[in-house]
Amino acid sequence: MATPQGTEEAGHARYTYRLRVSSTNRRALMSEWDRCRWVWNQCVAESRAAYGAGEKCGPALLDKMLTGWRMEHEWLREGASVPQQQIIRDFAKSRAKALKDVTARLPMRQRAGMPRFKKKGLADPTINYTRRGFRLQDGRLHLARGIALTVVWSRGLPSEPTSVRIYRDSLGHWYASFVVKVKAQPLARTGRCIGIDWGVKETATTTSDDHDLPHAEHGKKAAERLAHYQRMMARRRPGRGQAASKGYRKVRRQAARVHKKIARRRQDDARKWAKRVMVDFDRIAVENFCPKFLGRSTMARKAADAAISATKHELINMARKHQRALQLVHPAHTTMDCGRCGARTKHALPLSERTYTCIACGAESPRDKNSARVMLVRAGLTPSGADRVSLDRSLNGRVA
Repeated sequence: MATPQGTEEAGHARYTYRLRVSSTNRRALMSEWDRCRWVWNQCVAESRAAYGAGEKCGPALLDKMLTGWRMEHEWLREGASVPQQQIIRDFAKSRAKALKDVTARLPMRQRAGMPRFKKKGLADPTINYTRRGFRLQDGRLHLARGIALTVVWSRGLPSEPTSVRIYRDSLGHWYASFVVKVKAQPLARTGRCIGIDWGVKETATTTSDDHDLPHAEHGKKAAERLAHYQRMMARRRPGRGQAASKGYRKVRRQAARVHKKIARRRQDDARKWAKRVMVDFDRIAVENFCPKFLGRSTMARKAADAAISATKHELINMARKHQRALQLVHPAHTTMDCGRCGARTKHALPLSERTYTCIACGAESPRDKNSARVMLVRAGLTPSGADRVSLDRSLNGRVA
């Protein structure tokens, strides 16, 4: 089923559709991908050499090199030039982000790594086409070099696409992801606001009890079946330098299908919850939470199962789609501040302490509920309109 998957920029969205690919077209797509992968690897080698020599290696220089590579290699000229040019654009964007993080002296764990070689058999095919590299005719997708693909049109496109990305997932299914211009779909005004705090016991705790998002534990429910497949893979794992057996490939596909199902369930829950929040509230204050540190704690598995980042991503996209005012609040000290009087505790609360008691005003509330109210206060909103809690007049409109 086609669904909008976030936005590239204001006014643009991705619409993804399943493809029916024949054996002939599959070989043609894989040939295009092999050429694009070779171009990517050449860019990696050239950029590393230029970086070691202290020289620049931007997309303009790589484009000139691509012209020379196509002149030298006939098999490279047999492929379309558009996806090869786009792979250079993707490489340049990835390299620029990595160099920017190095210049900014970010910690190593926060940096985007430099582009690496794409190994055959490990990297999933991803081919990008701009408008001059494809066309839609009679319901089919026609790519450069005579590749015609059947698209499963589960819904119509809102406008003419500006680009398309052809890719294959871990199950071997092919998809076409179109970038199209979309119009905003504003919802009726409600005059209400809500604060959202991310957690592990509950994925999202809000100032409205009716809009809390419980932890569905999709990964935990499928853990036993997934462990069964992983044990089978371990027994059938090929030795170094040996080809994988048919049984190993079959079990690996079954494990990938379980992972895919879990991801789709998480995404479905996140989209339905985000849409419900957008319908009922005009202004949303959300904790700008980055759960990387949870991956190094004893709650790593449960935090990963909560899929906080994916849920926050869907909430932001839904707010942009329906023109709701959403503010990201810095998470520092949100568990130490009081949502009523604004006082801050002298020490951080341990995770085992789930009730927040203010040392100044004596207010007592669940820890996550208090943090959700702090989100509203820091965003300059009035929590009393959201959770029916009266605040002191001195706090009305306070921004921390």
